[in-house]
Amino acid sequence: MNSSSKTDSPRLSYKTVGVDIDAGEAAVDRIKKLTATTHGPQVLTNLGGFGGLYEFPRDDYRQPVLVSSTDGVGTKLKIAFLTGRHDTIGQDLVNHCVNDILTTGALPLYFLDYFATSSLDGDVFEKVVEGITKACIENGCALIGGETAEMPDFYQPGEYDISGTIVGVVEKDEILTERAIKRGDLLVGLPSTGLHTNGYSLARKALLREWTVDTELPELDCTVGEAMLTIHRSYLPVMRPILTQPWLHGAAHITGGGIEGNLSRPLPEDCHLAVDWSAWEWPPVFQVVQQAGGVDTEDMRRTFNLGIGWVLIIASNSSSSLEHYFQKIGEPYILFGEVR
Repeated sequence: MNSSSKTDSPRLSYKTVGVDIDAGEAAVDRIKKLTATTHGPQVLTNLGGFGGLYEFPRDDYRQPVLVSSTDGVGTKLKIAFLTGRHDTIGQDLVNHCVNDILTTGALPLYFLDYFATSSLDGDVFEKVVEGITKACIENGCALIGGETAEMPDFYQPGEYDISGTIVGVVEKDEILTERAIKRGDLLVGLPSTGLHTNGYSLARKALLREWTVDTELPELDCTVGEAMLTIHRSYLPVMRPILTQPWLHGAAHITGGGIEGNLSRPLPEDCHLAVDWSAWEWPPVFQVVQQAGGVDTEDMRRTFNLGIGWVLIIASNSSSSLEHYFQKIGEPYILFGEVR
């Protein structure tokens, strides 16, 4: 080895190449109080260990089945970077994951997050975790751990990526995906709050080639950025009281793939959907995206939720029961098709 060639080179350390261990530890210390607010007696460890310990409440269940899911928020993050607003992204992440396991009838138990960036900004990180914590509390879910990674040269400066893993539980004889969907079952849609967390690669190109995130659009009654950062809704509060109703035969979370793509997941092979696309009007954000991007209607249907973020599949003779329940809680709904 020729050591003389190294004498003029600066000494390297983890910090000089972009990873600040002290800053990372300080950031974790800042969020410990936040995560503790989501903990109940089942959480047996504090944040920062090699693994989160959760004591399963076995006495509360007869035949418990654990349900897990992992997801992210896609290029919606680009809007957070452009607006400098990072307090809603964490809510999107948790609510998306809660909805995914809810399609099986599962209720959330605990959540873990992954946050990766080129150089850790403690303020941004704390804002993201504030959102995660808020949604965990709202969904009755404990935030028991995660991973914070600094990876210089891997991400653009000022950018980050997040993902989350959720674990929930459902009684074996109450698994929603095991119920029989029948010919004649009705499709009932619940409103989305907007784009949720899907289709942003298309929506960004359509909207931001004509406007900026700060542009106020009368059609949206807000800025482009505010419309695109509208929080992904959790359907757990609406669904929890009716998950065990015998007339509920299935449910779908409308994400990438649109209404037909996601409804095909629980559908038996010998059945197909009859969707009445005229049963509802698209919310303004979808109309603006289509017009600004010149997007074909079929492409819109395959990409976005178009205002329906959740679908219940119910027995054909139970619409009055569902209508009574929705009227009682003040939940609007759309009857838009059936199974054939």
